[in-house]
Amino acid sequence: MTGIILAGGKSLRMGEQKLFLRMGGVPLFERVYRVLKPIFDDILVVANNPEWFRSYRVRVVRDILPGRGALGGIYTGLRCASGDAGFCFAADMPFLNAGLIRHIMERGDEGDVIIPRTPDGLQPLHAIYSRRCLLPMEKLLAEGDLKIVDFFGDVTVVYVSEGEIRRYDPLLLSFLNVNTRQDLLEAQELITRTQEMDRL
Repeated sequence: MTGIILAGGKSLRMGEQKLFLRMGGVPLFERVYRVLKPIFDDILVVANNPEWFRSYRVRVVRDILPGRGALGGIYTGLRCASGDAGFCFAADMPFLNAGLIRHIMERGDEGDVIIPRTPDGLQPLHAIYSRRCLLPMEKLLAEGDLKIVDFFGDVTVVYVSEGEIRRYDPLLLSFLNVNTRQDLLEAQELITRTQEMDRL
């Protein structure tokens, strides 16, 4: 299974490129990479600025269909994945949980999409997609429909329950992403509190 990091966003709400803003002294992208590196032999980054990632041991590919949002990024990553499936992550999730990721991977052969379901809804940017999703994705993209879940009716979808998730991530922090300055401040506060608790 390929680990796919979706890093093609424009950071418009942040007002500047967010992937290398430091959180707890560590760049945001680095926080994601450090969690995924021990888990995946193959890590693929979908990004339109490959030069940003030269210091990382990753493959970088540009969007096959530029301007098609997260669905276009997932499609590109899956097309370029070395295995039969890709575990897709947004590049702005600073609290990924290795235990949860491994648990979801253990369920990877149960369906075409393995996706967490939380009180906030489905989490398509923290989910596994098999290559069998490519044709349904292509159909959506050709129609100009960029809503990820709209192809789910054409594939087998398995949901990871809130109870399963909380066994590894009690506060559901895995799905927190950083889009705005306020998000950044709140994430930094969480990191600081966690570091203080670790020192106790």
